[in-house]
Amino acid sequence: MKWLVAMLLATMQGCALTVSNSRALQPIDGFEQLADDARVWVEPGYEAYGERVSAALPAAIAKVEAAHYLPFLRPPRVNVCGSEDCFNRYVYTPRLSAAVIPDNRLILSPNLNGRESARLPGLLAHELAHLHLGQRIGHYNSTLPVWFHEGWASLAAEGGGAEYATDAQAYAAIRAGRRADLITRDTPDRRHRAGAFGLNIFEFYRESMLLVGWLKAQDETRFRQLALAVQANADFEIAFWDIYGQSPATRLAGFYEGVQSNTVFNDNGQIQAAPAQP
Repeated sequence: MKWLVAMLLATMQGCALTVSNSRALQPIDGFEQLADDARVWVEPGYEAYGERVSAALPAAIAKVEAAHYLPFLRPPRVNVCGSEDCFNRYVYTPRLSAAVIPDNRLILSPNLNGRESARLPGLLAHELAHLHLGQRIGHYNSTLPVWFHEGWASLAAEGGGAEYATDAQAYAAIRAGRRADLITRDTPDRRHRAGAFGLNIFEFYRESMLLVGWLKAQDETRFRQLALAVQANADFEIAFWDIYGQSPATRLAGFYEGVQSNTVFNDNGQIQAAPAQP
């Protein structure tokens, strides 16, 4: 099992919002619009891959718009790379299978047409969630913590992007003291990613999804208010205080206390036992 985890960490890092150097702002070219779907642009020769993306797109869009309580501002464009050379031309963070790069451009790698083809529906929805938010507040906003960014996207995608860690593994990491820091805030030039919390990327995505899911399950009315405030470009911390009357760390202490005592909340907000071991 350990060798499998190591292999996954080495080859299947997930996600979006890569803050690459200015080369990432180069024009997108070399793609052709799919004949029967204007939203999908494909590297020539990989039209069959584009058709798979097109087939998955309606369900992914519906999930994102439901999770964000708002429609896309503009029809999303998905750029489909069938070759490594194509993907590496635009995405400079290694080992990604998909990315939303500066200027809100979504690019899929050939991994999702090969060894990770089963991930396509979930990871497409995850990246579309980042694109949806990016249309409203820009590619990256430092007032929105990474745990909320990634947790909300994974929740919208019903686990997409967080597939390689289970709930039980996330609970075990939390009990071992490896958890997202809900107090430290990002700055425009510093983002706190998984390694800053002693977590691998998959544990971080799964824990972040559980955090955001817990907030939603406890009180969806207030969660919806927070989601809409974030999409109106409100400062996350200020909006959270306005809506919940307390800080994120204080509010989410209930989640962590539940994990420590082996009781967590399911999607309906009901208490259930949390697995003690992964």
